[in-house]
Parts: sequence; C-alpha cells; structure tokens
Amino acid sequence: MSTLSPDVTIDSRGAGCPGPLMDLIGKVKKADPGTVIELQTSDTGSKDDVPEWLDKAGHELLDVVEHDDYWSIYVRTA
Repeated sequence: MSTLSPDVTIDSRGAGCPGPLMDLIGKVKKADPGTVIELQTSDTGSKDDVPEWLDKAGHELLDVVEHDDYWSIYVRTA
C-alpha cells in the first residue's frame, strides 16, 4: 500500500483499454500543476500505457501499487 495521499482518485476499474488512460488524460488536462492523481485500473495494459504517456506528456509517475485485482497508478501533474 502506498503512503501517497492523492488529491484526486479516478476509478477506472472494469474499463478496457484505452478507457483508463483516456480518463486520466481528461482529469490531467483540468488539474493544476502538482496535483497528485490516483488512477485505479484493472486493465493490465495500463501498467505500460500510462507510464509511457506520462513520459511523453511530461508528467511524473510517482508509484504503481498492485492490489488483488487492480493497480493504483499515482501521477503528479506538471
């Protein structure tokens, strides 16, 4: 379990690719710089897609936490 305390949590569990990433992109566009976002996703592709997009977009990947049936991906907006 992460000790990070997100400002915003996006629950995209159950959504298939590219749903979780699109949910994150929509929230990031509206967020202030420095906002910590937790993306909850059960889509295994998100573990690779989200960090790749973050790198290209200039945002920071803080942590990826694996739970029993989903992942929490923590992001800090630039």
